[in-house]
Amino acid sequence: MSFRFRRFARKSYSVFNSLHKVVTIGVLSGSTLLSAHAALVNPTEVIRLEMPEDTIPPTELDEVVVTASKAALPLNLTARLVTVIPAGEIERAPVRSIEDLLQYAAGADIQQRGPHGVQADISLRGGSFDQTAILLNGVNLTNPQTGHYSFDLPINLSDIERIEIVQGPSSLIYGAAAFSGGINIITKKDNASGASVRLEGGMHGLFGTEARGAYRKRNQLHRLSVGYKRSDGYIRNSDYKISNLIWQSRFEIEGSHIDLQAGMNDKAYGANTFYSAAYPDQFDDTKSLFISLGGETTGKLKMIPQLYWSRHYDEFQLIRDGTPNRPDWYKEHNYHRSDLFGMNLNMQYASALGITSFGGEFRNEGILSNVLGKPMEEPIGKYSKADNRSSISFHLEHNLIVRNLTFSMGGLLQHHTAVANQYDFYPALNTSLRATRHLTLYASWNRAGRMPTFTDLYYTTATHVGNSNLKAEESEALETGFRYSHPVVKVNLAAFYMEGRNMIDWVKSSPEALWESTNHTRIHKKGVETGLQLDLREWLGTNQPFTAFKAGYLYLQQERVDDNLISNYTLNHLRHKFTAALHHQLTGNLSLSWHFRWQERAGSYIRYSDGQPGERVSYLPYSIIDLKAIYQLGQTDLYLDANNLFNNTHVDIGNIPQPGFWLSGGISIALN
Repeated sequence: MSFRFRRFARKSYSVFNSLHKVVTIGVLSGSTLLSAHAALVNPTEVIRLEMPEDTIPPTELDEVVVTASKAALPLNLTARLVTVIPAGEIERAPVRSIEDLLQYAAGADIQQRGPHGVQADISLRGGSFDQTAILLNGVNLTNPQTGHYSFDLPINLSDIERIEIVQGPSSLIYGAAAFSGGINIITKKDNASGASVRLEGGMHGLFGTEARGAYRKRNQLHRLSVGYKRSDGYIRNSDYKISNLIWQSRFEIEGSHIDLQAGMNDKAYGANTFYSAAYPDQFDDTKSLFISLGGETTGKLKMIPQLYWSRHYDEFQLIRDGTPNRPDWYKEHNYHRSDLFGMNLNMQYASALGITSFGGEFRNEGILSNVLGKPMEEPIGKYSKADNRSSISFHLEHNLIVRNLTFSMGGLLQHHTAVANQYDFYPALNTSLRATRHLTLYASWNRAGRMPTFTDLYYTTATHVGNSNLKAEESEALETGFRYSHPVVKVNLAAFYMEGRNMIDWVKSSPEALWESTNHTRIHKKGVETGLQLDLREWLGTNQPFTAFKAGYLYLQQERVDDNLISNYTLNHLRHKFTAALHHQLTGNLSLSWHFRWQERAGSYIRYSDGQPGERVSYLPYSIIDLKAIYQLGQTDLYLDANNLFNNTHVDIGNIPQPGFWLSGGISIALN
């Protein structure tokens, strides 16, 4: 146990002693906790509990149940900062992908190489794209080859009920890979049979279509969703074609349920300077498949089993087929096939002492490649190298809810086959105090770790050198803050400190050197994140046009303590990010949604000219305004999107210019 944790524990003990003097500790009765436990089975239902007089009034419980702990709890009982993006906000946003949407979240850093879901690196609180766990309905589909592909998911925006973003180390919640946080995408559970279609088009040869249908009969729900989008690209070699297909079924059996989901995502896109500014004619062709089977029982002991498998194909072309004058030295593309298999069981026991979660997970990650891995004795088709690794983990967490106090304590114990005879323990302590009917105070301490990806370990080319001796990263974080929730206004503020050890990054000593993967540094981070939401109709009345306003701000200071190497990822974090959105009605049927973001990125990059490295330049701050207009006519919506309204020039990743003004529109029809 570290000195920092002992000091934190002593301070926490002192705080709890003080709280004991002002809070009457009335432990919830066993029947009350069982009612809460049963109510949480369906996170789309409003929580309505029968409480003793000395417990939380039902009106104080949040209707949104989130996965910010192993036991799903109402949002205002959690002791973490959780950003929830609901379906209503998604429908009003002028976006075409989850990656585009997340740019409006102040706490998320989205470094796009291509828009509309082509390719983006998603990071939280200054972490790298490999340090964020990506989940679909609680299934961890984080790509073991590289985080560049973790969002190759078969999801259309119209499929999503909400997105939950949990900031900070979250190994206990999402597994050891949730080094700097996790993003859980939760799809809709239709209450009735129905269908919808969408068709859109716009500048740069943009075309897209979606169709989804749901069939419900007694205790069964089946849903199919398909989508396709394409564009000629906004600059040379930035064209794309993306297809999605997902099937989901739910079978309800006497209060319990079984969930089956399967899907496919297919992408082919021009990757102008995506991974090296020296090569403008790169191309990527990827395909991902997945299937999962899960369930959830009810009762005093609730069981939540899960079985999942995912496969990802990647054909990366440093020089795209058909490019004239391809050099003789370029002989072969990069071919990869990564496989992910896992099974886990989470059990939750409700008693008069709280809700106890315990269980375990087995996870296997493998890769076949002609670039990544160890040489194979017998090649398999295009694949001449391979690697495979497994991990087994066990978790235990207890959530104690006493009148106005929630206290959570637990940990994850993991063994990874890549590190012989070693077990890693990732503890977590979280507490929240409902100081008033509307105000919640919270504090947390969490640890996490992350094994290097196969790309970190083995990617060696003319421009990069991998490192098969990399150690696992480790992080430790403290966070404190408050949430104020009122029908008119919602406010949150979080202050955090994080320390990272054995941080993995691609670095070089000079512009002319090769990028090398190494555990080169130790990182200290500190920052503040805050958010504001206003229900303007509730505040100003219904006789005025404005309906909702939302704003968020992130400040992050991140320091490296040991060298002056050029960093490709670790130090190119957001220092400031401010977002704002305003929704209002022009007429009874016509509404407008304005979205603004301003950001300033730390770090720098080597500016290339004609394929050759030049001077080192700092990232420049920029601002973007997007607009969406929606005209509602019964079950039909006509919409117009104007992205980057003032055509501002900007880059998220060095040497990759982002789109300027882009106008598009479409029609969406619900068939119920």
